[in-house]
Amino acid sequence: MNWLKRAFGLSGKKDIEPWRSGLASTENGNNFVTNQVTLANYRDLRLASAGAAVGLSATWACVQLIAGTIASLPLMVYRTGPDGIRRVARDHPLYFVLHDSPNYDQTAVDFWEFMAAAVELQGNAYAVMERRSDGVLNALHPIRPDLVRVRRLDDGSLEYEWPEDGRRIVRPGEQMLHIRGAMGDGISGTSTLSACRAVFEDALAAETAAGAMFQNGVSPSGILSTADSVALTKDQRDLLEKLLQEKYMGAVRAGRPMLLDNGMKWTQLSINPQDAQMLESRKFSGEQICRLFGVPPAMVGFGDKASNWGTGKEVDVLGFQKFTLRKRLKRIEQALLKQLVPLAERRAQGITIEFNFEGLLRGDTESRYNAYERAIRMGIATRNECRALENLPPIEGGDVVTVQMQDIPLAQAINGDPNEQDSPNS
Repeated sequence: MNWLKRAFGLSGKKDIEPWRSGLASTENGNNFVTNQVTLANYRDLRLASAGAAVGLSATWACVQLIAGTIASLPLMVYRTGPDGIRRVARDHPLYFVLHDSPNYDQTAVDFWEFMAAAVELQGNAYAVMERRSDGVLNALHPIRPDLVRVRRLDDGSLEYEWPEDGRRIVRPGEQMLHIRGAMGDGISGTSTLSACRAVFEDALAAETAAGAMFQNGVSPSGILSTADSVALTKDQRDLLEKLLQEKYMGAVRAGRPMLLDNGMKWTQLSINPQDAQMLESRKFSGEQICRLFGVPPAMVGFGDKASNWGTGKEVDVLGFQKFTLRKRLKRIEQALLKQLVPLAERRAQGITIEFNFEGLLRGDTESRYNAYERAIRMGIATRNECRALENLPPIEGGDVVTVQMQDIPLAQAINGDPNEQDSPNS
């Protein structure tokens, strides 16, 4: 009942909140309209939380791009046979869990998008391993990374703890899948939101200031004045301020005509739109966030217009694949192989886990067909292997490895004898 009394002012006490080294009161509501109390600044600091940072357009776009791209790539389990040839191990229990359905509620795309986003923002991704009675992995259930606490026990093992439905859940390390982010240690990775907090706070401050400009702005914007010989009383000033707030403040009331009398004048003020919107500072903050995640600004709508088209776009995409995606994919692959596949099985069966990077070409028909053509021409793949990648049925004779015949001995080209071969004495 204490919160109910405070909400309706029945406790007889002021509504006090801690702020920095002291206290601040929420009692005076008018102060919040004019934004004059330090409590407003205190509440603005709450915007620097993880949820607010994710709400920034640059942060959301970068995380969506990285996590969504990783989740869209097929995660494959391979087995190397006695002949040294690596084949897809569709019969392996991990294949269905990693490639198709990690748990009852999520698809592989849902699961890996969550895990990749957790690594980007919090520096760690956690999932509980569910095993059958025979010890075979049956499912992976993701856990919110900001709730998990990891500690090393005296015997050197790790223990994971988090709250769930009012209960305290504790799991040993062998029951948890833990993917660590960059710049971490043996216990956890480094949170981007924490390590680069100042960058996100600067961006949030720019967004908050810009929002306040439009939310609290008076339109038309200008100065309401009287003749030099007229002096307004306090009551008259208060009445004018109240009328301005009630009739002309906010975007909903923009453009409403103003009626003046008794010699009052309205002087229009000219505000530079770039100054009002703080476009340059917000653009710079967005590019800083892109730099943190290793995403080319043009790929998420920042940067100059020239870099958004043509060869500039191609270079950005190629750099994103090489320098941003590759290391993240490798980190996930090695974590899965180390934690999900026993060492003995890795050595005996040659089990490996890899993302199929060719999945990025799925939406680019021209590049995909060009790659097939080169593979067939160079004898790397057969026609039926390429057709299988396109979900097409095999054709007769399509399993034969063929090569181009342009590279023939010079003497054969001159004499026209297809049976003639080069010899050291020719």
